[in-house]
Amino acid sequence: MSRLTIHDVNALSQDAFMAMFGEIAEHSPWVAEIAAEHRPYADRDAFVTAFADAATGADQSAQLALIRAHPDLAGKAAIRGELTEDSRSEQAGAGLDSLTPAEFARFTDLNEAYKAKFGFPFIFAVKGATKSMILEAFEERINNSPETEFTTALTQVSRIFRFRIEAKVLA
Repeated sequence: MSRLTIHDVNALSQDAFMAMFGEIAEHSPWVAEIAAEHRPYADRDAFVTAFADAATGADQSAQLALIRAHPDLAGKAAIRGELTEDSRSEQAGAGLDSLTPAEFARFTDLNEAYKAKFGFPFIFAVKGATKSMILEAFEERINNSPETEFTTALTQVSRIFRFRIEAKVLA
């Protein structure tokens, strides 16, 4: 797929915009709908900011739903082939599709402990990370307070927005 210019993005119809960017926010097209209201964007960074602002400007229940829409890293959805194409590609790029049985067990244990403590999945923008970096962050962040971790999860979601938009839109 060829990447669009910001001019191309600004010229898209609402339907075309949603078809191209509606899944930037995992199973949460409302984020793209709000971001689209801020066109025209001056540049790609402004486009990314529109997505981040849509998420951070939402009420806490919508933010929680957005966080919960993300799959566990190396979790059951990956095994069943139920990830979005973006999530599948991102997790594979970090080596999460080729874990040893011991690594998979560690991810499973951490996923379950994390969700039990915080009520949502561990969010980590995995692009450019290794599985050991992800596990290290997992083990550190599980000790955070719920408030800190909620904020951290939203920050990671915004990083995911950036990576996904950069893959589709030229600087």
